[in-house]
Amino acid sequence: MRSLELADEITAELTVLVGFDQDLAAEATRTSNRIRGLLTQFHPSLERVLGPRLDHQAVTWLLERHGSPAALRKAGRRRLVELIRPKAPRMATRLIDDVFAALDEQTVVVPGTGTLDIVIPSPARSLAAVHEQRRALEAQINELLEAHPLSQVLTSLPGVGVRTAAVLLVTIGDGGSFPSAAHLASYAGLAPATKSSGTSIHGEHAPRGGNRQLKRAMSLSAFAALHDPASRTYYDRCRTRGKTHTQALLRLARHRISVLFAMFRDGTFYEPRTPRHA
Repeated sequence: MRSLELADEITAELTVLVGFDQDLAAEATRTSNRIRGLLTQFHPSLERVLGPRLDHQAVTWLLERHGSPAALRKAGRRRLVELIRPKAPRMATRLIDDVFAALDEQTVVVPGTGTLDIVIPSPARSLAAVHEQRRALEAQINELLEAHPLSQVLTSLPGVGVRTAAVLLVTIGDGGSFPSAAHLASYAGLAPATKSSGTSIHGEHAPRGGNRQLKRAMSLSAFAALHDPASRTYYDRCRTRGKTHTQALLRLARHRISVLFAMFRDGTFYEPRTPRHA
């Protein structure tokens, strides 16, 4: 029997919590799609305003209590601003102005719109509960993550937050089982491949294989890292070479795999370098 270190126990607990968090994320996506589908069916203009903001607690709270266009109008612009201001101090006025602009934009009342007062509040409450669970779970994941010896190394990389760092620890550990960055990239499904037929060679695309959980985490972190000067310069350089957005993001994620592997290998924090402009 081998001895278990503290990091092994933390990784085991993170595995359970990350899996639960991903289940909650999938449930939130399903519920959001259900709400957006109902709004699109009866009031597309309202869906364009509220649909992209369903992750905000002020929007779910609004739909819990005023699920139909008629209920929103009845509540009134000024009262709604006052009610949601504690939950959204900076966007309360702008949100309600956008809502009433959307209500004025659609003049046709679709038959059955009145039922939204019955069917919308229920999934809105469910969505708010899932978001609350995920916030509480993130705090627990962060507490475990802080006790892991590699947590500060991971979070020093731009674009890597609490959830991404937890996924990385769960899927690849300390990276010691991979002999090179290329092996790690292949495992993540981030090694760019080309399709060839005879003398024709098609553009780069992400392989269908690999660890989907790790691939998604690296892709999302690469997108989140575009505010970082070095990452942005690398992305822009790929675009100037004719790569599409997806191809450039894939290359950036692959580049970050090499950086991450070197950080694991040397046990060092991320050190930004002055980028060469494209």
